[in-house]
Amino acid sequence: MSVDTGLGVSALVVLPLLVAIAVLASRQAQLRHDKGIVTAALRAVLQLALVGAVVGFALQTIWGALAFVLVMLTVATFTSTRRIHGTAVVPGQLMFCAIAIGGSACVILLLLILPGVVPRNPETILPMGGIIIGGTMNATTLAGRRLLAEYGGRFGEYEAGLSIGLLPAEAFKLVAGPTAGDALLPALDQTRTVGLVTLPGAFVGMVLGGASPTAAAALQLVVLLGLVAAESLAILVTTELLARAALPDGRTVSS
Repeated sequence: MSVDTGLGVSALVVLPLLVAIAVLASRQAQLRHDKGIVTAALRAVLQLALVGAVVGFALQTIWGALAFVLVMLTVATFTSTRRIHGTAVVPGQLMFCAIAIGGSACVILLLLILPGVVPRNPETILPMGGIIIGGTMNATTLAGRRLLAEYGGRFGEYEAGLSIGLLPAEAFKLVAGPTAGDALLPALDQTRTVGLVTLPGAFVGMVLGGASPTAAAALQLVVLLGLVAAESLAILVTTELLARAALPDGRTVSS
């Protein structure tokens, strides 16, 4: 079964229209992401064109795949750091993000790859690495921003916790910790509704490539549960690291 994945001439009209719709919706809702939407679209075009040329080389060897995964991890770390930086400046934030994203992703990837749950070859390691790292990046960013915003908004309660003898880490987790769970909702909803609301890429790609629906479903289950586990670890690590960080005065943290 062959599938034509090329984009026709109509895409030259439709794709800019999609960007325009997103920009207009952002402007109407005052989301302040007008420029970001255009920039993201342009970067996606350029980066996917570049990746298309590089991936072929990366897939030739295990070391090439691992090197590309390292590039993904580096970009994910800087992206998450920049996003969290918009809420508060935390000393050591870059290292925190690297540990939360890279550490969590590596634990899950090793658990899937070393026992042979997924094939130990470049064709599997590269996309699986991208999926898991992307998930931990999103979870780290959402958790970090939510934690710091809650800390800033409830700084008086944080100080009250210190006044009754709680350690800073304990007071931080008591006040802000529960909100970090919001970062896991996208992964949970995707897992709960798989097959009913969404047909994820791994499943569709395998079926279109000729694999049986059963084999495709098994791989997709591994991906989804791997994402939930990796993102849960990333949220845990982010919470623990921020709780022990030299946080700024809560009154200087923007919400």
